[in-house]
Amino acid sequence: MRLLSLNEHGDLAWREFSQDKIPPYAILSHTWGTEEVSFVDLVNKSGKSKAGYHKIVFCGEQAARDNLRYFWVDTCCIDKRNNTELTKAINSMFRWYRNAVACYAYLSDVATSASNDVNAEICQSAWEADFRRSRWFTRGWTLQELLAPASVIFYSSQHKQLGDKQSLVGLIHDITGIPISALHGHPLDTFSATERMAWAANQQTMESEDGAYCLLGIFNIFMPLIYGEGKDSALKRLQREIDGLPVTGMVSVIWRIYLDRH
Repeated sequence: MRLLSLNEHGDLAWREFSQDKIPPYAILSHTWGTEEVSFVDLVNKSGKSKAGYHKIVFCGEQAARDNLRYFWVDTCCIDKRNNTELTKAINSMFRWYRNAVACYAYLSDVATSASNDVNAEICQSAWEADFRRSRWFTRGWTLQELLAPASVIFYSSQHKQLGDKQSLVGLIHDITGIPISALHGHPLDTFSATERMAWAANQQTMESEDGAYCLLGIFNIFMPLIYGEGKDSALKRLQREIDGLPVTGMVSVIWRIYLDRH
């Protein structure tokens, strides 16, 4: 696993750790923009001018405030040129989020007053409408990034803390329809495949195949990635894996709805 840190000059550094020697770390959940910092940018030290660099630094600075030296960001901690590494990373992603000490959900489309010194959590009425509409809740990868970690802390575009998964559980339930017990960390395998498919029915992904791949951890399934196979093929392969789980007849109905929306 490749983890980032901020050196004494505030610049990004990175190290690779074997599975049995991963130190405590924070992890970032966010929506992708047009100027994200890639692993190549990280190696070449050429990402500072990109808009996405600022949220990476925010993640590192927040991790330091939480006494964590290391942190992980999907845009630049995976060398996506390497298909083997990409496949391993996506199949490991749920576990990486689950094992993080804290997950910081950075909502770039939720604004809070930069001049307001009052804890944003107290002023929920000022940002709740933006929170409900946030694009973060519509992306496919959000489902596992919300459910896997024990601690998910939400931040506005001004880096103000809005609350966490526990304090905002009722609001998150209203937005997503995910049961409060699941948001509180109840094991996912105690929910039927039908229920879990329903949680994902309205989610969208940038890559069509990711509509299937982003659900691997939700069903504790591991399978090879074949980008270019198209969404129908990827979803059918996932369906064959899910068919091996205990399901009810209703799952086929939910599955058809999911296929139609992806």
